[in-house]
Amino acid sequence: MARDEPRLEPSPAPPLPQPPWWRRALPILLALGVGTLGGALFDWLRLPLPWMLGSMSAVTILALCGASVRVPRPLRNGTTPVIGVLLGSSFTPDVIAAMIGWPVTLIGIMVWVLVCGGGAYLWFRHVAGYDAPTAYFSSMPGGFMEMVLIAERQGGNMHILPLIHATRVLIVVFAIPFWYRFTTDIGTMTPVARIGLLEVRPVDYALLIFCAVAGAFIARRLRIPAALLIGPMLFSAAFHLLDITKSSPPFLLVAAAQIVLGSMVGTRFVGASLWKLRAVVGHAAIIAVFMLAMMVLFAFVLSRITGFPNEAVVLAFAPGGLAEMSLIALGLHVDAAFVAGHHALRLGFVIMSALPLFRWVTRHDKGPGASPPVQT
Repeated sequence: MARDEPRLEPSPAPPLPQPPWWRRALPILLALGVGTLGGALFDWLRLPLPWMLGSMSAVTILALCGASVRVPRPLRNGTTPVIGVLLGSSFTPDVIAAMIGWPVTLIGIMVWVLVCGGGAYLWFRHVAGYDAPTAYFSSMPGGFMEMVLIAERQGGNMHILPLIHATRVLIVVFAIPFWYRFTTDIGTMTPVARIGLLEVRPVDYALLIFCAVAGAFIARRLRIPAALLIGPMLFSAAFHLLDITKSSPPFLLVAAAQIVLGSMVGTRFVGASLWKLRAVVGHAAIIAVFMLAMMVLFAFVLSRITGFPNEAVVLAFAPGGLAEMSLIALGLHVDAAFVAGHHALRLGFVIMSALPLFRWVTRHDKGPGASPPVQT
């Protein structure tokens, strides 16, 4: 080639044309539409945590069948503070005041969390062979939604982890009412009233929105993990403890937030193997039975130490969600404040200690494929 001959550069490939907006929106509309139908079906069947588990189940089926489904992150981020505000609203002055008389069982619930979480972590890590983040956040007996939101930032496997928590919640919430129905003289479940959109005053709407927006903003500025959840939860808890408001988010907003989160979790199963899912459910069922056994043991011992009714202590130590166990307590005419207070403490203890304990556990972890925690 001649020295002065110009060098030919390959021309860049033309950009691919973007599909029209309505075609890009179809996977989102399909996920949310089918998720809503799944939640409505679960609600009609009176299944536990219907809008979360129903939407997750329906979208998971679509994803496993190869459908194109998607939930955009901004939509998930916009609905997460609703869950935080709802969780904070459970910390009412009445519940906190009643806790003064429950020191033994409140300490017991934290010991129970460590025992159940530790045993489950060892199983998931060394028997199931999961990586450290997935094993740890799958083992924490905290809320389904909260652990999924926190674990996602820490590198947990979003194919495995939500299914483990969903299996645990389903087994627990199905088992306990049937246990009481056939072993005690406590009545069957009765429906609980839902808060309508018009039942919340405008001033309370403003306060709850302030808790969501300000809590998320300040928690993010302070670099608090899971800021969109924990920030609104702490603000809402403070407002309810100070008796500034007694309101909770209305049912439609909470259901919508659960549909978005459940549908988002369902989209994680695109391309997942059905054979592997069967193994995950088996491990999750074993841990659910283990946690139920620990619940019965702790309730048996503590009810005799404190004199509290055994059925109330069982529900207080049940490894299900705060909302689900509180609804079961109301439906079975068990002391709902006692149950809600213990679950509120358990949930707060799990959420606030999850990341510090995770970092401590992973520093000392010697299991297969051990790796340092993901920094937020």
